[in-house]
Amino acid sequence: MTSLALKTHLNSPLAARLIPYLALFAGMVTLACGTSFAKTLFPVIGAEGTSAYRVGISAVLLVAVFRPWRFRLTRADLGAIALYGVVLGAMNLSFYMALRTIPLGLAIAIEFMGPLTLALIHSRKPIHFACIGLAVVGLGLLLPLKAGAGALDPVGMALAAFAGLCWALYIVFGKRLSHLHAGQSVALGMSVAAMVVVPFGVAHAGAALLNPAIILAGVAVAIFSSALPYSLEMVALRSIPKRTFGVVLSAEPAVGALAGLVILHEHLTGQQWLAIAAIVAASVGAIATTREAKIELEPSAP
Repeated sequence: MTSLALKTHLNSPLAARLIPYLALFAGMVTLACGTSFAKTLFPVIGAEGTSAYRVGISAVLLVAVFRPWRFRLTRADLGAIALYGVVLGAMNLSFYMALRTIPLGLAIAIEFMGPLTLALIHSRKPIHFACIGLAVVGLGLLLPLKAGAGALDPVGMALAAFAGLCWALYIVFGKRLSHLHAGQSVALGMSVAAMVVVPFGVAHAGAALLNPAIILAGVAVAIFSSALPYSLEMVALRSIPKRTFGVVLSAEPAVGALAGLVILHEHLTGQQWLAIAAIVAASVGAIATTREAKIELEPSAP
């Protein structure tokens, strides 16, 4: 195919409609694969060290790209950015620490309860209560009520749930920064997050973080689990209605479970797959039946 023909195909109405959805799907796959790769570093530098790489290197990249010092900030803005950055850092650290003991797809499903609860917090329609019921059933199927191969670690579940709480707060505090340049708020927020997370990584991994081979792996983690998926989702958001974006994004726990299966060989029980399906269905139902202006499910946390 010649370059002219390729350009014609890319500029066609069909391509214009498909590209944003392809970008969103690619973002979800990249995030899941990047996080799966990050988990392979746990035996070397731990969840804390891996999270430090992800957040710290992402902060450096974002600051270099957006140069946030170019924009003026008020004292109130600085306080809002601090809150945004602290919950962003806590979310990243607690999620990675949850991955030490529970599979990726299940950790994402539990974490999704945070923004899902936020989306349903002012529920009024009967369908919303049905969505709450589905979410409760999904979460109940994951609770470690009995011993066995399918039982999840309670500490891992608690950490994933805390990450979900932080995700909900990340959305709330992020909206308070909507009047700022998007690149500035994300770059500064990630910098604050790095101040929260990096000390934990240094305390846990120490000099191992300075290994050139591990640094290179850390750069890959930052790019493929933060910078690239976030950028792809921003491309998608420009053309996809927010409601549709939220519905498609609800598939993230299932995508994470498949990535965990293929890359990490994390096999789930039938009950755990059913739990993921219930949580995904609850999220889809909540977003599809909520007015556009009230939808709270944001892009994947950076």
